[in-house]
Amino acid sequence: MGFLGKIFGNKEVAAISLKSPLNGEILERSTIPDPTFRDEILGPTLCFKPGADHTIYAPCDGVITQIFKTGHAVTITSKDKVEILIHVGINTVDLKGEGFTPLVQDDEEVKAGQPLIQFDGDLITKKGFSTLVPFVICNASEFKACNFIEPRAVTLRDEVCSLIPQDD
Repeated sequence: MGFLGKIFGNKEVAAISLKSPLNGEILERSTIPDPTFRDEILGPTLCFKPGADHTIYAPCDGVITQIFKTGHAVTITSKDKVEILIHVGINTVDLKGEGFTPLVQDDEEVKAGQPLIQFDGDLITKKGFSTLVPFVICNASEFKACNFIEPRAVTLRDEVCSLIPQDD
């Protein structure tokens, strides 16, 4: 502990918590068929398998940075400055928006649990695409740590990611 820490005491830094963006299951990242997500090229990545509710929800309070024109992906910046990409399916950009209904728009403020995208999982599968949902922390290097929970079934109430801010 440094001199100022001894005088003022160490301030415990609160972790930033992100909830599950869907009801479903977290799978091993190795199951993602796309190497961009599997190899975490864009940042630390969780892999979700959606349940029966084909809706993506906000994992935190924040602002929509971008809802992709095709509706297959969304980026959110949390109030704590975490940049999150949620990508519905693998190579689903090729569907050109078919089967996706965006429920938000760019620059919209959202609350944790708010619906962001609805998708037709049956249509996506019938067209030959995977419905796996990569969840990427795009700016993880700006935090001291980024920790995901182990693969298991999850609901919207479950914390799936904890980030530790850098020391000031």
